[in-house]
Amino acid sequence: MQNPGESTVAADRRPLHEEVAERLRGLITEGHLAPGVRLNERVLCEQIGVSRTPLREAFKVLAAERLIELSPNRGASVVALSRGDVEQLFELMGALEALSGELAAARRTDAEIVEVRALHFEMLAAHARRDLPTYYALNRQIHRAINRCARNAVLTETYDSINSRIQNLRFRSNFNRDKWDAAVREHQRMLEALEAGDSVALRALLEEHLRHKRDAVLEHWPASDGRPAG
Repeated sequence: MQNPGESTVAADRRPLHEEVAERLRGLITEGHLAPGVRLNERVLCEQIGVSRTPLREAFKVLAAERLIELSPNRGASVVALSRGDVEQLFELMGALEALSGELAAARRTDAEIVEVRALHFEMLAAHARRDLPTYYALNRQIHRAINRCARNAVLTETYDSINSRIQNLRFRSNFNRDKWDAAVREHQRMLEALEAGDSVALRALLEEHLRHKRDAVLEHWPASDGRPAG
């Protein structure tokens, strides 16, 4: 007979394929699985320590998120975006971040400000260590926290869907040290606007922040890789 503690642990545990999907998202975000690369099932099974069944289920999850492509003949591969894709995704993401900031500044609670402030100081510590993976994980939590402060479920659903597609690009935008340092200063001003409840300022700051991310990504992007729509 299973004791209550064991039952609770089993109920709280995520399905294995979701854990595998999260691991693959991290590998894609940090560039260990580069855009366009084919995903070798045998190698990934050994690397992650799972069988092919949960790996293939994870592939389906990531394909639905448009992070990987599934082909009957070629198997799975990481999605490779064109320059036009990048411009359009960042344009939309900038608008979503801006709306999140505008609503968040008006609707945030004192407890949420404390949470964002704590994440901010942890992020500053990671930046000081030049620990980009930890910095970026905290950075992402801050942006998600601001979005949740907006208290708009439809906005959050759309935000998560688009944001998941550009995580690798947002991560890469910090490779240039000067741009990384500038992004940290922008985050300081975001925190101040959130604390002050300044919707106009936080909206403008987040929109500008995403423009800078986009520009950092496209700075070394081949001009021949597709033309921006319109």
